[in-house]
Amino acid sequence: MHKGEGGLQYLRVLEPPSAHDDLVDHLVRSTLLRRGEAARVVLDVLAYFDETVEEFVRRRHRELRSRGLANQEIFERIAAELPHRAVAPPGLSLRQLRRIVYG
Repeated sequence: MHKGEGGLQYLRVLEPPSAHDDLVDHLVRSTLLRRGEAARVVLDVLAYFDETVEEFVRRRHRELRSRGLANQEIFERIAAELPHRAVAPPGLSLRQLRRIVYG
């Protein structure tokens, strides 16, 4: 599986099968989710927070390009979004953002 697609994050989270049972149990008790659905939510949230800065920049670039935005606006928007991530990455210039996407 390719890490950028979330595959390795899921595998890493799944390694100890009972590591998140308490959280899954809490979601089942406090929501209308069934156990399998709650487990999937936990895995999705953990994968989201495991996303690297580079993966985030590439994903957001693809998403915003698919909406028809131009690169100048895309990189400005990504630069504005980065400080609001759960663990804020270091400040990146527009040039650094372009290098992440285009190498």
